[in-house]
Amino acid sequence: MAWPLLGGTFAMNAYGLTDAYFVGKLGTLPLAAMAFAIPVVMLLTFIAGGLGSGVTILMSHALGRDDKDAAVRLVSDGIILTSAAAVVLALAGYLSMDWLFARLGADGQTMPLIRAYMSVWYFGAVFMAMPMMGNGLLISCGDSAAASGRMILGASLNAILNPLLIHGYFGLHAFGIRGSALATVIAQAVSTAWLFWLLHHRHQLLKWKSTKLSGLLVSFRGILRFAIPGMMSMILMPVASSTITRLLSRFGHEVVAASGVAGRIEMVAFIIPMALGIALTPFVSQNFGARRIDRVREAFRISTTFALLYGAAMAVLYFIFAPKVAWLFTDDPKVAHTLVAYMRITSISYGMTEVHRYCTFFLTGLHKPLHSLMLDAIRVIILLAPLAYLFSMLMGVNGVFWGRVVTDVTSGSIGMMWVIRTRRRMMNAQVAAVAAPAP
Repeated sequence: MAWPLLGGTFAMNAYGLTDAYFVGKLGTLPLAAMAFAIPVVMLLTFIAGGLGSGVTILMSHALGRDDKDAAVRLVSDGIILTSAAAVVLALAGYLSMDWLFARLGADGQTMPLIRAYMSVWYFGAVFMAMPMMGNGLLISCGDSAAASGRMILGASLNAILNPLLIHGYFGLHAFGIRGSALATVIAQAVSTAWLFWLLHHRHQLLKWKSTKLSGLLVSFRGILRFAIPGMMSMILMPVASSTITRLLSRFGHEVVAASGVAGRIEMVAFIIPMALGIALTPFVSQNFGARRIDRVREAFRISTTFALLYGAAMAVLYFIFAPKVAWLFTDDPKVAHTLVAYMRITSISYGMTEVHRYCTFFLTGLHKPLHSLMLDAIRVIILLAPLAYLFSMLMGVNGVFWGRVVTDVTSGSIGMMWVIRTRRRMMNAQVAAVAAPAP
């Protein structure tokens, strides 16, 4: 399941790297403006992903019981719900733009650039949400190759359009930082169109039919029952990002710009483990339904071992090549210096970062979404925010990075113990059920 997703996972992360590379050519302030936008971009992405997970779970159940009509209804209603959520978030974000980014630490120099970028981004928010919602549907249909191909197409278009629209090549108008947002909106709109074609023609899951309001509300309640815990867990990620951005904003624009670029660069390290993670939840859930906890245990052993070994390898590579990578994105010495420090320090805990993430997938697959949410809340609220602040007081900018390292090691360890305990309880319950005399 994971293998075909590798290309798509790389492409998905290439969006941010492409934007950062071309916007970086405009200077430090535009790069800092994009860094301020990251928490908001992540917020919509994870809301759409949470809703998509709810649709995917219910649709998979419907297909499993050969109820194609229910699956079709859930997909159509899920698209309506996701679109409505994107419109509401975009409108609220646009109206509160100055207030929100001021709270994140933006000042008079970066605010005009943020407005230019986000006004276009909010306009295309629906197109940003649809691909995230649709990926899980295609993967659940066994069409992970199409899901990957669609992501590659969108990323390729974004890479082509970015320099054209930012700098105005071939007679086009030079939009500056606004052009980067416009390139992403166009690329995601094309990706959305392909998604609808695949769902309608290849899988026959998208058929618009008149639905009574009562039926629509039933679908919405069912989707949200699964989506809300996952959505809240995902929202904690931009909360963590905004916390770090807010702390770093006290040290200057160069530091904020460096953290924005570094956050995009480090996603490259997570491409391969992310592809595995996408496949984990359905794998665990399927085997849990088949009462094969032994296979869940084996998957946990293999995935955590892989995460630790892969994380160690990436830490070595990032430590060696961080200076060369930094100068690809900026020629500002302070930005480059901070970028190198960020990459070298935070990469120490990359393995445990993935262990923590895998543990949340396992808990969700074992039908414990609230446990997964609690594990994420421990990482962000109880550990990351206080530790990053404390270490920044003691060590300055680098202290923020070390606070994250300690957070990831601690939360990963807690997650491993949590999954092991949950799995043992379920296995003991199954053994007791088998041993119990028939009534």
